[in-house]
Amino acid sequence: MRGSILFILSLDFTNGMQYIWLCFFVLLFLSCNEKKEEPVKKPVDPVQPPVSTVSDKELLDKVQEATFRYFWDFAHPVSGMARERSSSGDVVTSGGTGFGVQAIVVGVSRGWITRQEAVERLNKLCDFLSKAERFHGAWPHWLNGSTGAVIPFSAKDNGGDLVETSYLINGLLTARAYFNGADARETELRDKITQLWETVEWSWYASRGDGLLYWHWSRSFGWEMNMPIRGWNEALITYILALGSPTHPITPEVYQRTWVNRNEGTYEGYRLSMGPGYGGPLFFAHYSFLSLDPKQMEDQYTHYWMHNLKHTLINRAWSIYSATKSYGYSTGNWGLTASDDPEGYKAHQPTNDNGTIAPTAALSSFPYTPYYSMQALRHFESMGAQLWGTYGFKDAFNKSRNWVAKDYLAIDQGPIVAMIENYRSGLLWSLFTDLPEVQAGLAKAGIRKPVYDTGFPLAIPDVRTSTVDLLKHPDKGAYQVEVAVKNADPFVLTLEKPDGSIAETIWNNETKTNGLHQVNFGASLQPGAYKLRLKGGTIDKELSVYLH
Repeated sequence: MRGSILFILSLDFTNGMQYIWLCFFVLLFLSCNEKKEEPVKKPVDPVQPPVSTVSDKELLDKVQEATFRYFWDFAHPVSGMARERSSSGDVVTSGGTGFGVQAIVVGVSRGWITRQEAVERLNKLCDFLSKAERFHGAWPHWLNGSTGAVIPFSAKDNGGDLVETSYLINGLLTARAYFNGADARETELRDKITQLWETVEWSWYASRGDGLLYWHWSRSFGWEMNMPIRGWNEALITYILALGSPTHPITPEVYQRTWVNRNEGTYEGYRLSMGPGYGGPLFFAHYSFLSLDPKQMEDQYTHYWMHNLKHTLINRAWSIYSATKSYGYSTGNWGLTASDDPEGYKAHQPTNDNGTIAPTAALSSFPYTPYYSMQALRHFESMGAQLWGTYGFKDAFNKSRNWVAKDYLAIDQGPIVAMIENYRSGLLWSLFTDLPEVQAGLAKAGIRKPVYDTGFPLAIPDVRTSTVDLLKHPDKGAYQVEVAVKNADPFVLTLEKPDGSIAETIWNNETKTNGLHQVNFGASLQPGAYKLRLKGGTIDKELSVYLH
């Protein structure tokens, strides 16, 4: 084409024939340079995240450590307490600090900091807490991280917050159990924690003469906040600690009168025996259970593991099947809980849903729904720098409004570290649940260790598929399931293929002690549909699973 242009430029246009040739070549030039129509490309489904080459283990390590750094690197320099959010300055939070203390325990266990570094930080924290403003032993929701003075959470909330205090004490008691060394600084730390724990006057918050336990009290407004701590919500841990206090306990009658709330209903195919419709925001299944093991908890009202698992499945099913489609929810984009929001801060749940997803909801549900939580984690990972930052995932996002939160929140970051660790190792549950004070509180509440019937009691199949989706454990390299035994018969536990043939024999005429047994299997098997079968004596139980 370049030669044709040169030929045109060389022509002498003094006669008509040459003008005709000019027109011909101009048309030829234009037709050769006409833009060719591109073939239509099939649009990429925005719901499907790209495939990541990072392993599940590497991804969990990355998320846990980055989120832990919020409590370690970004802690207030004077007090060592957790800032309320990443834009808070001197505003620190008592409850978020309790979550952060548990994250520090995980940090030592995972090798991100040394044991000595953690002990020094926690000694500094306890020294600050002993001098900070308290209200009959309870700390306020917010404190000034430099001075320890109360910062009002709302107009009349300028005093003790018993629920936030319980989160703080929960974290400290977990640390006391972990740092059990004989050296002087660890011994000092344990003594400081015990002193702080035993000077919380739980009974004062039940002293109004009406037999109820109250959330708030301040010197200037007294009981004007007037909020009994009623359930079901995030405050079960408050009652367990208030009942188990060795110095200022409440009575079991206060617990029965104020907390217990039956509300049976079926939502998304799963039946709940207490709490609000659809279970409420997912932090109900997290905050009280960061180190309190729901597998060991049952009473006349519910089995706490099963309740939390069904609550999680309801929340996920609502997001995928029932929520407004324009919100863009999917199998990788689910999880409604309290978080920042395009309009401020809201407790998101199926009954109050505007399209806002908080990563903490699905990620803190890892113990209950590992495969579904990993789907969500992979989706959040695929959003890249839009959602990921220095301290892990930002607090929330709303696809339908093209909005992403700017901040990290302590109360949302902490459960991510703790609950992922409970899924991976059970560390925090093993430290806290069996403490004598905690066991005393559980007993006074009428909460006991379950006696499981033989079978697979902790697994709930998806109501739409009748199958349990299993994720290969990132640290074990195998799939896991809990199997319960209630008698001494020899048992055979096998994994069957769809045609009934045996893919793996896990137990071969083995006698097991009564109780729950966590078994690993399927390390070398191909993903697909299988059936676990447990046989022994008159027992023949099966569970349909899909190995991913």
